[in-house]
Amino acid sequence: MDQKQHEYWMQRAIDLSIQNVDRGGGPFGAVIVKDGQLIAEGYNQVTLLNDPTMHAEVSAIREACKKLNTFDLSGCVIYTSCEPCPMCLGAIYWARISEMYFANTKQDADSIGFSDEFIYKELAKPYSQRSLKTYQLMREKALAAFEKWRLKEDKIEY
Repeated sequence: MDQKQHEYWMQRAIDLSIQNVDRGGGPFGAVIVKDGQLIAEGYNQVTLLNDPTMHAEVSAIREACKKLNTFDLSGCVIYTSCEPCPMCLGAIYWARISEMYFANTKQDADSIGFSDEFIYKELAKPYSQRSLKTYQLMREKALAAFEKWRLKEDKIEY
C-alpha cells in the first residue's frame, strides 16, 4: 500500500475514536485491513459494555477473526488511533498481524488519564512484589493438561 492508503485507513481509525467519545466510550479506534480491503473496525467499549477487555484493538481483532474464520491474521494490517496498551499489543502479536500503524503515543494517552506505565512496571516485578497478590498453586496437577497437549497428534498449533 502507498502512503495515501495508509493515511486513509488511519483516518478511519481516528474517526472511530472521535465518534466513540460522542457515544460515551473511550477515545480509541482501530481498523484491520487485508489486501487493501477493510476486514474489521473496533472502538473502545469498556464502559459501554462494562468489559475491561473491550479495547478498540481487541474488538477489531475479534471481529476480523470471526469474519475470516481464523485466529491467524497474518497478512493483515492494523491501524490504531493510539499506541496499544500491553493487553492489546499482546493480542496483536497473538493474532499474528503483520503490520501495525498507530497515531497517538502512550505518552499522549497518559496525559489524559490512560496510563499503562503501572502495568509495565508490575510485569517487571517478581510475583511477591506485585500489587496483585499472586500465588502458584497445584502446578503438578495442572501439568497433566500440558502433557496431554504435547502428546496430542491432531492438535491445531497456534
